[in-house]
Amino acid sequence: MEFDNGKQQQRKSSTFRELKLVAVVALCLILISPAESFDPLDPTGNVTIRWDIVSWTSDGYLATVTLFNFQLYRNIMNPGWTIGWTWAKKEIIWAMMGAQATEQGDCAKFKLKIPHSCKRNPQVVDLLPGAPFNMQFTNCCRGGVLTSWGQDPSGAVSAFQIGVGLSGTSNKTVKLPKNFKLLGPGPGYSCGPAKIVPSTVIPTDDHRRKTQALMSWNVTCTYSQFLASKNPSCCVSLSSFYSDKVTGCPACACGCQNNDTCVTKDSKLLQEDDVLPKHKKDTTPKPLLQCTHHLCRVRVHWHLKDNYKDYWRVKIAIINFNYRLNFTEWTLVVQHPNLNNVTQVYSFEYMPLLPYESINDTGMFYGLKYYNDLLMEAGPRGNVQSEVLMKKDKNTFTLKQGWAFPRRVYFNGDECMLPPPDSYPMLPNSAHTLQTSVILMAVNVILALLFHLVVTLL
Repeated sequence: MEFDNGKQQQRKSSTFRELKLVAVVALCLILISPAESFDPLDPTGNVTIRWDIVSWTSDGYLATVTLFNFQLYRNIMNPGWTIGWTWAKKEIIWAMMGAQATEQGDCAKFKLKIPHSCKRNPQVVDLLPGAPFNMQFTNCCRGGVLTSWGQDPSGAVSAFQIGVGLSGTSNKTVKLPKNFKLLGPGPGYSCGPAKIVPSTVIPTDDHRRKTQALMSWNVTCTYSQFLASKNPSCCVSLSSFYSDKVTGCPACACGCQNNDTCVTKDSKLLQEDDVLPKHKKDTTPKPLLQCTHHLCRVRVHWHLKDNYKDYWRVKIAIINFNYRLNFTEWTLVVQHPNLNNVTQVYSFEYMPLLPYESINDTGMFYGLKYYNDLLMEAGPRGNVQSEVLMKKDKNTFTLKQGWAFPRRVYFNGDECMLPPPDSYPMLPNSAHTLQTSVILMAVNVILALLFHLVVTLL
């Protein structure tokens, strides 16, 4: 019996060691796998680069390259996309429409006709708005800016035409480019290998006849906030009508202050920036941040404004602390269980997001076209605001334990740092105190109205 017991213990010990080994291996795979780019609110979001060969030439092919921003709420902002790759052989780019290579490279061996680019690893950018008509192509010339698919699918597509030489002239001799990179929007994107897919069906200009690409391949690029930056880029502050306390962003939420990271409001650098031409300010790569205790580029403030019998109201403000960047067509994503009962949104557009069919707790806010879709650089106009009215869910609504505050907040696709829950504005100790504060608020409003009436009569 003792021998059997010892054998059982030995088996248990061996099984435990095996489980530990499996756990360690699984953890390592998680840490090194591309799953770190998985976004639970947008699990299928990606940027897809589709390459369609439309005709063969004497030494290569003519292709249409299309970028699709399939991300629900992450835009590709100024300075726009830049894509790069490495040729599989000794290919060259004879000509392009709708985009251009950033470098020509060494084309000295070509005498009669000079290629557009001879680089082995070219990088390509979109043309700017207003490009000459003979250089334009369908869905080109927006400076590489792409809206998110959830916000505006028509603005989430960009395309250009490319003539490739020295590449082979059939499906068997053409080799797929390697090492694709999506560089322009900034760090954080990683691209998989090119994969041959069924040939794309392409409608003609009049949409009455369809043609088929001779060969097609896709490249999928995904975004990881962890790869983009070790620190968040935004944070959230909180306040409520029932408390004088304002819960600010955590200290050093996006980094800590030093002479190289931020400037004060009276800095000479700001005066120098004011005299720079606007186009130079727009393309300045290094941010110039206002010194704050959180050092974030953007702060989102969530204020619980009113509590009615059947509804409750929240005020949302987005503040830009970057002196060198206007956020064009920004997006704000909020996760909260009562967003399934949004009744009205003032001065923002709103669209519910449904990452899972059974849960409707996430929504995307964005600016009204030509009104507040541009979040100006830091300064007096560097903020946008809105209010949201929500119908109460009687079974779940409560003001206790921070329930009325958001679970997650994303600005332009990056998750913002929330304050710790134990720092949230707390309810008064008793309902009587809350009732008294509400009465006092009502009295103050009445007194203000009476004062306004007296002044008017006088």
